[in-house]
Amino acid sequence: MSCHNRHKGKIYERTDDRLRSFIETQHIFFTATAPLDGSGIVNVSPKGLNGSFAVLDELTVAYLDFAGSKAETIAHLRENGRITLMRCAFDGPPNIVRVHGRGEPVFHHDARWAELMGYFPDIDATLHGLRAIIVMTAEKIRDACGYAVPFMAYDEDRPAARVARESDEPLDVYFQNKEYIATSMDGLPGLPLPLPPLPH
Repeated sequence: MSCHNRHKGKIYERTDDRLRSFIETQHIFFTATAPLDGSGIVNVSPKGLNGSFAVLDELTVAYLDFAGSKAETIAHLRENGRITLMRCAFDGPPNIVRVHGRGEPVFHHDARWAELMGYFPDIDATLHGLRAIIVMTAEKIRDACGYAVPFMAYDEDRPAARVARESDEPLDVYFQNKEYIATSMDGLPGLPLPLPPLPH
């Protein structure tokens, strides 16, 4: 099926108002990263939670990275910085937006942490097991039709009680007990442990 929207199939150098509106209204997006080693594992991850993604300016976006059983995205970014973000329209007109660029994980002890968290006023880091902020600079933005993407309805975010904590220690213990947190499945450095405490 061909695409008749005059905006689709274009390449952009920055995020304009139309793209920003689309990006910020989707409830889920996907990240893709890979190691430099051609035999390494290519990783694709779903990301969500309302309020955990922000457009900082025309070229810079950021999202919050929460507790999980692996740290492939962090490891790949620490090695080479390459990342692609993809958002799909699950309602309304068909649309897919991909943002290609370079990213880096910002950890709790980084001097930029407090300023960056200001872009996420609705997120309580102590309730969601927040371990890093991923900051990405866009090098190429492109959109396309998404007729293969089905219509799907959003109900609500999943509860984050599993990673809620009263202090930093329980989350650090959780990470220490996971095989692929401090190092990736390819043996790359992942999340720095012990986990730096959240700034107060």
